[in-house]
Amino acid sequence: MNSDKNDRYEAAKLLRAVRIGELSVQQAMMRYPKDTEDESLIAAYHALIHYEADEDLRNRDLLYKEEQDDYIEFLSYTLEKGEDLPQNVIINYKRYYESAPILHKDNPQGFFKSFWKTLNLSKKRRKE
Repeated sequence: MNSDKNDRYEAAKLLRAVRIGELSVQQAMMRYPKDTEDESLIAAYHALIHYEADEDLRNRDLLYKEEQDDYIEFLSYTLEKGEDLPQNVIINYKRYYESAPILHKDNPQGFFKSFWKTLNLSKKRRKE
């Protein structure tokens, strides 16, 4: 398995663990593959964020909960096979998000990626 397929397999396991309650979303996010540019992994990361953000709605609306669980399972199944997520899924997330807040590797390269990203965000805020 190449590294992208390994990362997809790891992400699939994390998504499934969240869906069945073995991991919290926060735990999954901390273990998520770092520094990825894989559009499928970035979209799946956003799905995790929405899964957590929708917790109240999931508790109130069982049909919504079931649909969201099925969606997370679909993402997990697709990534587990090493396949790309459908383009409509990727495009829907790209439409609203410039990037994902995926953590960087814990090494000097990861530190500088975080550092430069923070500087760029600060510059954007000052312009607004």
